[in-house]
Amino acid sequence: MPSSSQTSLVDRRAEELDTIAAVLPMERRDELAELLTDQDIQTLKHLVNEGMGENTLRALTSDLAYLQAWSLAATGASLPWPAPEALLLKFVAHHLWDAEKRVTDPDHGMPAAVDQNLRDQGFLKSLGPHAPDTVRRRLATWSTLTKWRGLTGLFTSPALKSAIRLAVRAVPRTHRRKSAKAVTSDVLAKLLATCATDSLRDVRDRAILMVAFASGGRRRSEISSLRVEQISVEPPIKTDSGPPLPSRAIHLGRTKTSGADHDEIVYLTGRPVEALDAWLTAANIASGSVFPKVDRWGNVSKRALEPGAVNAVVKHRAQMAGLAPSEFSAHGLRSGYLTEAANRGIPLPEAMEQSRHRSVQQASSYYNSATRRSGRAARLL
Repeated sequence: MPSSSQTSLVDRRAEELDTIAAVLPMERRDELAELLTDQDIQTLKHLVNEGMGENTLRALTSDLAYLQAWSLAATGASLPWPAPEALLLKFVAHHLWDAEKRVTDPDHGMPAAVDQNLRDQGFLKSLGPHAPDTVRRRLATWSTLTKWRGLTGLFTSPALKSAIRLAVRAVPRTHRRKSAKAVTSDVLAKLLATCATDSLRDVRDRAILMVAFASGGRRRSEISSLRVEQISVEPPIKTDSGPPLPSRAIHLGRTKTSGADHDEIVYLTGRPVEALDAWLTAANIASGSVFPKVDRWGNVSKRALEPGAVNAVVKHRAQMAGLAPSEFSAHGLRSGYLTEAANRGIPLPEAMEQSRHRSVQQASSYYNSATRRSGRAARLL
């Protein structure tokens, strides 16, 4: 049973976490208060004050909490700063292992006691070894935090690099897309067809789908956190026939791939603008969150949607359209935008101006494999 001094220490840390909760929403505040050290919390507060992106901070905090929980379970002590090479190698051995070898050698990989400890706390859910990218990301977080403390780590040591390379090579993994299928224009049309009524939920979901897709396949966090103040009216776009098309600019500010002081801007033209305006008018929204929650009785909340809710919208509409919800997610709008651009012969660099990808290699990875398989590039002979 914790002493009164330990309890007061945890309470004080929880209060300090509350001071940054508005910028860094944390559902497990009390657990984090027990896991994180005073220095950890001061580091997070410093980063909030320095204006680090919310999504980056959220991911960093999640990784830091996991690392602390793993260290306590595996060694009985908090993370040491800097970490010795042996501890880094232990982390790799505990997370990248061969499932087949584990059957004949129970001591292979993460010890059962450590596994159960992390599972009881909710840090481990799926069975089997971690994805290599997850391990690399958490090591990168560990390395970054080490540097912020003014220390030098061993994260580039030949032994660590070799351990990761050999572990990944020993257990080949099939790359899994964030969305099994891309939401291309034909799929999007089916999703939009389910938003046919004038109910606030339908009007909102229609705007979410159209804005997320047409703005370059925006990430779900960018859609859920979008505010009216980020949208500006642009001069209408003239057309060869018919009336001019309404245009809007969305100022994304700092994004996952932009520079620290760079304001990313994407544009909406035509139907997506009309869908967005229809929603803002119907919900009587003039400021604040563009896409707040709508309860079952049609009441519009002042609270913004959570990123996961955007994913739920895509899956719900897919199910209503008679599609398999498991095959589609919010990320399918991002891959779908680039896939559709490829289908229509739009040069990748032009599509990247709207999607805001930084590298051709990264952007091209989102092109749907099935489309490439049947495309002209695969039929040269």
